[in-house]
Amino acid sequence: MTENRKPVAIVAAEAPPRTKPSNYPEPFASMVASRVKRPLGDLFGLTNFGVNLTVLPPGAISALRHAHTRQDEFVFILSGTPTLHTDEGRTLLQPGMCAGFKAGTGNAHRLVNESDAEVVYLEIGDRTAGDEASYPDDDLAARLVEGKWRFLHKDGVEYG
Repeated sequence: MTENRKPVAIVAAEAPPRTKPSNYPEPFASMVASRVKRPLGDLFGLTNFGVNLTVLPPGAISALRHAHTRQDEFVFILSGTPTLHTDEGRTLLQPGMCAGFKAGTGNAHRLVNESDAEVVYLEIGDRTAGDEASYPDDDLAARLVEGKWRFLHKDGVEYG
């Protein structure tokens, strides 16, 4: 496959993982270091939305609890039993279950693998320009600028 040619189809679990596990600044990047994301949509050149095949080993989290202003997100559980943390509380998910997070609601969310078995799920999100993310549990805020996330402290000072 050359740089200009995209595959017609692939085995998702064989897709290469992200080369950089997280865009978060420290100390937050270390908190998600054990998750493995395989950016499936990027392999096909998709630009309007992203699709990741994500694996959470026991004890891992998907992300810091967050909410987007403009980007919708959706997860579909393939295997394992993650716990979904939202503003409503904790919900145990099973394979075949899914959850959606509408942009602009402010309802922060993340998945936590509190089990002793691996969790595998698909995450899908759009790439709407001008998106911002809030992190109610952490001193973190984010803005999508020219396709890249800029991370700030809640007082507006950028992480260095």
